Amino acid sequence: MIVPDPAGFNAALPLKGRLIGLDVGTRTIGVALCDSGWTIASAAETIRRTKFAKDYDALHLLIAHQAVRGIVVGLPLSLDGSDSPRTQSVRAFARNLAPLSLPILLWDERWSTQAVTRALIEADASRARRAELVDKMAAAYILQGAIDMLAGLGDGP
Repeated sequence: MIVPDPAGFNAALPLKGRLIGLDVGTRTIGVALCDSGWTIASAAETIRRTKFAKDYDALHLLIAHQAVRGIVVGLPLSLDGSDSPRTQSVRAFARNLAPLSLPILLWDERWSTQAVTRALIEADASRARRAELVDKMAAAYILQGAIDMLAGLGDGP
């Protein structure tokens, strides 16, 4: 179930606990996880996209293994905040996660990839290393923004 705002997402969580963050691209899905106390998001892995059924199975397995209670999906809005074809694709992807029976929060991710890429360049990471890390680090950036907002609501885990 897609929840429209952070407060509703917080209220919809069946149990407080770990959250998963997703940076859904056309070729990969960056994945991040946070601790059950919602203090820090960590890059977890990058899933190479194939067919949705295989992507779903990989996410389902990870969610079950990590005892995830909610999903934060990065929403690639246009710079002016409007939807684009890519935005609609990510919304459809999020809707297709409904069988997982977890609350889903769509989180504005307009600057996540740029911020992570800048940080990797500043760390002198090679172009190949940046390509390897950027998706899962963008997912962590997205998830960290969401958990910071959720923690600020005063009813965290």
